[in-house]
Amino acid sequence: MARLGRRLFYDPSLSASGRQSCATCHDPSNAYGPPNALPAQYGGPALDRQGLRPPPSLEYLERQPSFSIGLDNEENENVNLQRLASRAAGLAHPDKQAGRASAAPAMGPQGGFFWDGRADTLQTQAYGPLLNRAEMANPSADAVAHKLNHAQYRKGLEQLFGARVYDDPKLLLAEATFALARYQFEDPSFHPYDSKFDAWLEGRARLDTRELRGYRLFNDPRKGNCAACHLDAPSSNGLPPLFTDHQYEALAVPRNPEIAANRDPRFHDLGVCGPLRTDMAAQTQYCGMFLTPTLRNVARRKVFFHNGAYRSLAQVLAFYDFRAAAPWRVYPRDLAGRLLRYDDLPRLYWGSVDTSDAPFDRTPGTPPPLTARDIRDLVAFLGTLNDGWKP
Repeated sequence: MARLGRRLFYDPSLSASGRQSCATCHDPSNAYGPPNALPAQYGGPALDRQGLRPPPSLEYLERQPSFSIGLDNEENENVNLQRLASRAAGLAHPDKQAGRASAAPAMGPQGGFFWDGRADTLQTQAYGPLLNRAEMANPSADAVAHKLNHAQYRKGLEQLFGARVYDDPKLLLAEATFALARYQFEDPSFHPYDSKFDAWLEGRARLDTRELRGYRLFNDPRKGNCAACHLDAPSSNGLPPLFTDHQYEALAVPRNPEIAANRDPRFHDLGVCGPLRTDMAAQTQYCGMFLTPTLRNVARRKVFFHNGAYRSLAQVLAFYDFRAAAPWRVYPRDLAGRLLRYDDLPRLYWGSVDTSDAPFDRTPGTPPPLTARDIRDLVAFLGTLNDGWKP
């Protein structure tokens, strides 16, 4: 099943253009993330339609929980998400602090795939790009089934699922996306856990002076406070850390004019509230929230955040450093010289923006928490999360 999924993953004939496969946007040589620094990739029948967000990495998703409202909600499949979200509407944002086990919003969104959590499994995640107009752009499930019916691996599909699978296009597509999910789950290249940090946890490596300073800053609740959301300790059952709490945050990243959709000043990407996700549109307390991604292999990425606003880790860390303490270094000004703070989020939803967790708990004009040296040291530490480390 996984071997079939690998063939599907690298097959460009499954796209409307005939030139785009899963691997085009999830490049294995770039940690299964985007292969370039474009804020969003181009797809469609002529590969001329820009997407809305940069593709997240497909690495380290084998332990990603399904989307839910509330922690470890075992009954989530049988409850109404809207009801759960409505109960949480008046709850304050809990403080998150590195090194302190608290944390998670009692009734906050977490889990799921894509930046907005709209898919619950690797299988449903694989289904999305096949029909997305700005990606592989197939007009229907029938169109994908027709291509599968004429693929070179048709016999493999038949051997696994039976000859009658071709009688039902939806079933055929479901089985094909299941094979894609098995490939990502079983192939160790999607979750190798062989970074220098992993070796350090196991006592097989030593962090150098700069990396060790960066690690301490990462865990310092008054400096980086990164570990508050990007959990860096092994799990309770001894599994290596994923460097995410699987939760959602509204960080108010500045608007990126290079996203074509942003040329319309009335358009806003609201994450969990839409536009790509539609079932949570009424839950406005989550507008502007996006999934906290893993930081594994983050130093290999060429574009960052949900809108590709930044192209280096130093820029990302400067955003965290200055957003609260010196917002004029983050946001643009209008023609009258007025600062356009939170310029990519309508004021109606500013209440969802995180202003309580360090480093966002400062007031304008106060010293930022990180120095230039701190940022260099943090970048050095983040480099230890790259897979493929050799002694």
